[in-house]
Amino acid sequence: MISYENDLLHIDGCSAVDLAEEYGTPLLVLSEDHIRAKCREIRETFLTCYPGTRAAYAAKAFLCLEMCRIIQEEGLCLDVVSGGELYTAIQAGFPADRIEFNGNNKSKEEIRMAVDYGVGRIIIDGVDELDLIEEVCRELGKKTDALLRISPGVDSHTHQFITTGNIDSKFGIPLDPEIFSSVFRRALSSQYVNLLGFHYHVGSQLHDNESHLKATGILLDLIRDLKRTYGYNTAEINIGGGFGIRYTNEDDEKPYSYFLDPIMAIIQEAYSQMGLKHPAVVIEPGRSIVGNAGVTLYRVGTVKDIPGVRRYVSVDGGMTDNIRPALYDARYECVLANRSGSVGGSLSEESELVTISGKCCESGDILIRDVRLPSPKRGDLLAIFSTGAYCASMASNYNKLPFLPVVMTSQGQHRLVVRRQTYQDLISRDI
Repeated sequence: MISYENDLLHIDGCSAVDLAEEYGTPLLVLSEDHIRAKCREIRETFLTCYPGTRAAYAAKAFLCLEMCRIIQEEGLCLDVVSGGELYTAIQAGFPADRIEFNGNNKSKEEIRMAVDYGVGRIIIDGVDELDLIEEVCRELGKKTDALLRISPGVDSHTHQFITTGNIDSKFGIPLDPEIFSSVFRRALSSQYVNLLGFHYHVGSQLHDNESHLKATGILLDLIRDLKRTYGYNTAEINIGGGFGIRYTNEDDEKPYSYFLDPIMAIIQEAYSQMGLKHPAVVIEPGRSIVGNAGVTLYRVGTVKDIPGVRRYVSVDGGMTDNIRPALYDARYECVLANRSGSVGGSLSEESELVTISGKCCESGDILIRDVRLPSPKRGDLLAIFSTGAYCASMASNYNKLPFLPVVMTSQGQHRLVVRRQTYQDLISRDI
């Protein structure tokens, strides 16, 4: 994906300098080759190895019409969490029966969309949501397949804002006996819901499989108990995603098999002991597919020295196109895409310690703090790596800055898949 030719950064054989000149900056460049390679890894190490499995791309990481088409071509399903994501998928022609609808606070309108379109699964996240689903299905005269999302009560070693499976979480149904049993019995007896099984998600950007294995063990204990108590056979298990990627050298990225092989082993053993047919197992990778595919290109503007304190290198984007450093203290790596002495991670003697700041009127608008670069100057092209996930999808128009465009690259070719927002777009909803 990344290469250096004549000391210039290239993405899938496309010059970063040429891309910036043609499409402007800031610019998100996504490697289609990398995205498809990650989908292929999922197929080869999971889907073909374990019959009855599915992988649903987590749309929240990054979604546009073209991304939907690529995911469909690669044979994956789609996990959405809002009416907007669902609408995008349908407009892209994505098969509704390959869509699962997640989320902790679905509105009645969103549930109506899901049932009306005929999505493959609705992941039920609470008691009142079950009420809404039954109400909508009754009105439409339809029945929907569903899973119950549980909160397994395990701690994941990640930032507290992206931990989702602990006890104190807004996601999932607590395994408190009274609460869970009430929801389970209602779903099981509902004439509008076909309860297939259960879903959990323990967190994001994980490099250790401990929390996945603990959560799977807790779920399997629950499945055994439900089999004994109610005679219920769990036909489907969704184990979520959260597989970590490499942002910096501190990240120990693992292959999918590191997480999935031991999980599948304990599921298969448990079901064999119960004498049951092995369940369908679903994963929801998002960041791990698109995260490392992204490179954001910025143009350097003001370089400001505070003697003895810091050198600020400001770029023409910032927290509006990447909120993660401000929100999670996320860390990234970067190079000057147009300058020798920066590429390939090698730094010349003229390199200096700088801080990359955005242009927003906000002190917290810092993209990378304390990074060494070879004397950045106004007009240089800065490339920040691994920005494919949760950057464009979490973008804002703070300070009335337009959303950046998205370009996809593949084998030396490039194409625009999301145009740059215009100033007219910014006021198009104003009255």
